[in-house]
Amino acid sequence: MEGDCLSCMKYLMFLFNFFIFLGGACLLGLGIWVIVDPTGFREIVAANPLLFTGAYIMLAMGAMLFLLGFLGCCGAIRENKCLLLFFFMFILLIFLAELSAAILAFIFRENLTREFFTKELKKHYQRNNDTDVFSSTWNSVMITFACCGVNGPEDFEDIPHLSHSSSEKVTPEACCQRELQSREGMFVNKEDCLKGNERFQNRQGCYTVILNSFETYVYLAGALAIGVLAIELFAMIFAMCLFRGIQ
Repeated sequence: MEGDCLSCMKYLMFLFNFFIFLGGACLLGLGIWVIVDPTGFREIVAANPLLFTGAYIMLAMGAMLFLLGFLGCCGAIRENKCLLLFFFMFILLIFLAELSAAILAFIFRENLTREFFTKELKKHYQRNNDTDVFSSTWNSVMITFACCGVNGPEDFEDIPHLSHSSSEKVTPEACCQRELQSREGMFVNKEDCLKGNERFQNRQGCYTVILNSFETYVYLAGALAIGVLAIELFAMIFAMCLFRGIQ
């Protein structure tokens, strides 16, 4: 009975890690393709710091999962105690890193307040300066979500470094209504919007819009994170049981 249980655990662990191995290989291949693709996608990624960072994070995650799955598969199918021990230590490090990140996110969650984003916007926003990462990101967010500022257009009224003529209000172009919510979308009425006509402005603040949009996904991400931690915990238990059961 003990031998049958050990054999069942071995093949379950192999199957589990085989899927991890495949997922890591896919992520690794996708990350490499994004970075070295000669058709022009590489230039788009390189021009956007967020996409550029994301591509390398994808590469790192893919390599990590690839190695993790490989160690788990080989250690389980060959009943190699050394590989199983490496697998256990590797997944333990990942588990502790994820747990630390979750604790830090909980501790510093107060920095993601409405007041924090309002302060940062007034300090760093440079209107239509797309060479500035902060301003470009904010403009993209306001266009995509059809919102304006953190609380509304009034956030831009007391930003001293925003240059504007006496005939124009301080509302940036990104707050103007568009027929299609993208940078290529045509303005409904850009001139009247910049002159302060509220009919052609997005009046709702981005903080509320994004919070409402992502509220469901935040809970889903939290549940997924808990599920991943639970799977990693069981994987460590299986690895250690298999390690102890191998003669």
